[in-house]
Amino acid sequence: MAGRMLPLELVDRCVGSRLWIILKGDKEVVGTLRGFDEYVNMVLDDVTEYEVTPRGREKNHLDQILLNGNNVCLLVPGGDPEAASTQS
Repeated sequence: MAGRMLPLELVDRCVGSRLWIILKGDKEVVGTLRGFDEYVNMVLDDVTEYEVTPRGREKNHLDQILLNGNNVCLLVPGGDPEAASTQS
């Protein structure tokens, strides 16, 4: 069928772009996707990590991470959790 795209093709189109990644548990990360493999393990640059704790939402900056694909729940190309939280 025309217009069909496999999930890994969509992720491949996001290489070099900012991604908002919602993880299992209470963590989210936003970073620039540099590469990934067939298990959706990802290398991200210029990463901001968000974690919900009893003290509130904490923010941490990391230069580069290797993210295990088993922890990924949702990928939002071009997404921004700070913009989304102000809209709700």
